[in-house]
Amino acid sequence: MQKKTLLGLLLGVVVAAAVAAVVVFVQFKGSAVDRECELYVGSRATYAELTDSLMPSIRHHAAFRTYARRLDLAHTFKPGHYVLRPGMNVIGIVRMLKLGEQTPVRVTLQNVRTPAQLARLLSRQIDADSTSIMAALTSKELAAEVGFDSVTLFSMFLPDTYEFYWTVTPRDFVLRMKREYDRFWTPERDARRQRSGLSRLEVMTLASIVYEETRRTDEMPRIAGVYINRLRRGVPLQADPTVKYALQDFGLRRILYRHLKYPSPYNTYINRGLPPSPICMPGKSAIEAVLNFERHDYLFFCARPTFDGYHNFARTLAEHNRNARAYSAELNRRKIK
Repeated sequence: MQKKTLLGLLLGVVVAAAVAAVVVFVQFKGSAVDRECELYVGSRATYAELTDSLMPSIRHHAAFRTYARRLDLAHTFKPGHYVLRPGMNVIGIVRMLKLGEQTPVRVTLQNVRTPAQLARLLSRQIDADSTSIMAALTSKELAAEVGFDSVTLFSMFLPDTYEFYWTVTPRDFVLRMKREYDRFWTPERDARRQRSGLSRLEVMTLASIVYEETRRTDEMPRIAGVYINRLRRGVPLQADPTVKYALQDFGLRRILYRHLKYPSPYNTYINRGLPPSPICMPGKSAIEAVLNFERHDYLFFCARPTFDGYHNFARTLAEHNRNARAYSAELNRRKIK
């Protein structure tokens, strides 16, 4: 009888131990994530903030805390963008956070007009704040390091979508963009650039004006050709978008005579040649339009009164003035001031 009792107790202990082992195994090595989700751990985040963000997305909290204490995660976690995938266990999650095994984020550079706008755009996509990004974008030392100055550095950025680690520093971001810029300027593009007689900076600057003039990609090479003609003849570009940029009034719907006299190196009504730097981040279609500018003898263009996004082109001032009067009359009819 005693043997049976001892055997039963021993069997109970074995079963309990087996159950405990299964529970422990499940807690530490079983799936802790049911659905994919993202976790952002900022460079200024505390461990408490990390766990507050993490816990709603995982199971087996006790096992996580135990293993995290074992690896001293509270003092060794790395900031970053992490992706929790279904099937991950707490051991993998803790190690990922300790080793900083980030998943890159996609950073989209859109057609912003100023470095300040670029800084704000980036601050919504990476960990750095707009102040630190702006400091990098206006740094004389960093600009010189990549072959620009603090004014022309903006011409280096090309609109596209790139992969970065979320914790990329503003300095490393600029250095990466320099590599992308060098990659963009292939020997073939440089050969086409030489046809225009423009430098890379001048191509980017002219492309920014073309881009602001029209979104009609099929018309961009013709507009680029007008400006190339004016540059070669030493005629002021008289580009309305440069006036808006000089005024920093991008919502201005109608350029009036008083606007044309605004003192600024970016105002191409009072200054010959191109502005000191791009007036926006031009689309690649506009850059290609400058590199493939249309050869013609037009010197003027004016938006069509049909407001279809296209322009009427002219060879003489008299012809241009007729086009301009027609467009102005339509503005008046529509009460656009």
